[in-house]
Amino acid sequence: MVAAPTYKKPGWFTKHVFDPTVAAASRLGIGLAGSRRLTVRGRSSGEPRTTPVNPLEIDGTTYLVAPRGNTQWVRNLRAAGGEGQLHHGRRATAFRADEVPDSEKLPILKTYLDKWAWEVGAFFELDKDPSDADIQRIAPEHPVFRLRSHP
Repeated sequence: MVAAPTYKKPGWFTKHVFDPTVAAASRLGIGLAGSRRLTVRGRSSGEPRTTPVNPLEIDGTTYLVAPRGNTQWVRNLRAAGGEGQLHHGRRATAFRADEVPDSEKLPILKTYLDKWAWEVGAFFELDKDPSDADIQRIAPEHPVFRLRSHP
């Protein structure tokens, strides 16, 4: 039996203070540690939904990692056929996302944790210096998307 996808719901502070602050900074063109605003069409409403994310660039490829698991933006991105936009200030970059298979996530998650553990490490529930086996074990709980430009 396959376990249901996880989702670690944000706490009050994150939802009402941290995320709005990061989003506001991004609207002004200030990416806090490289954060951006992700906009994806809502799967039920069809309306644009925006949330702060931490894109990760590795060897010229941009990835989005969902540290909280099967979040609303993950479900919306899947339902939208992988189409979305990343915003920084007034600039929006359209993309199409392909979900990365669990077997390919290890180097991406390792790099993501190296860069963003100070902010999102608790959602991965790993020791400070996790082994590759530990990261591979939790990989199915954290969707990862590879972005490519989309006009």
